Amino acid sequence: MKPTSWLESLNCAIEGILWAAKSERHVRYHFVAALAVVFTALFFKISALEFFLLVLAAVIVIFAELMNTAIEAVVDLITDDYHELAKRAKDVAAGAVLVTSVGAVILGYLVLSGHIFPLFHSEPTFGAEPQGTIPVGALLIVLILVILIKAHYNRGTPLHGGVPSGHAAAAFSIAVSTFLFGESFLIGMMVLLLAVLVSQSRLLMKIHTPREVFLGALLGTVVTLLAYLFFS
Repeated sequence: MKPTSWLESLNCAIEGILWAAKSERHVRYHFVAALAVVFTALFFKISALEFFLLVLAAVIVIFAELMNTAIEAVVDLITDDYHELAKRAKDVAAGAVLVTSVGAVILGYLVLSGHIFPLFHSEPTFGAEPQGTIPVGALLIVLILVILIKAHYNRGTPLHGGVPSGHAAAAFSIAVSTFLFGESFLIGMMVLLLAVLVSQSRLLMKIHTPREVFLGALLGTVVTLLAYLFFS
């Protein structure tokens, strides 16, 4: 029945949240993550602006997860049979959760890095530049470019095949940042070796062709170098 009062509408909303938390483990995970973020913020006594941004990020992620759960319920209500559009609706809704989650992680890093990393012993402020902004930004640019290029060529699946190799692109972006941002040449070499092994694994598993892996490694390397060149 349709709610007849504000209180009944509120009860319906609360019931919806509780049902989503009971039936979907990812909703529970996001609530636990939000709880951890709040405790961390209180522990480090962050500013009101920083606290607002962290809470806003947590709320947006939980909102996206609730909408994803609602869309899945509606799709399941409409049809029990497999349908390509039903799959797309669920995939896009899940993608919205992924995008907001990545944004929340980046925002959390930008806010909390100055409070956590030993480099920042002085009183941190929101205006202070967080450690590792360029590596994170470069990696994010690389991943967005991988998505756009894969969408353009429309080959393979997101995690299997297609131009370029996203694993190689991300691995070499991290390796380049380790060399340029890090202080240890040995660690840089170890990370570079891991990037090579990640790229090789895509070939051994026959997920990508040598050309796709090479283009991914080239993309990650060039974009990260350009980020350091123009923004450092």
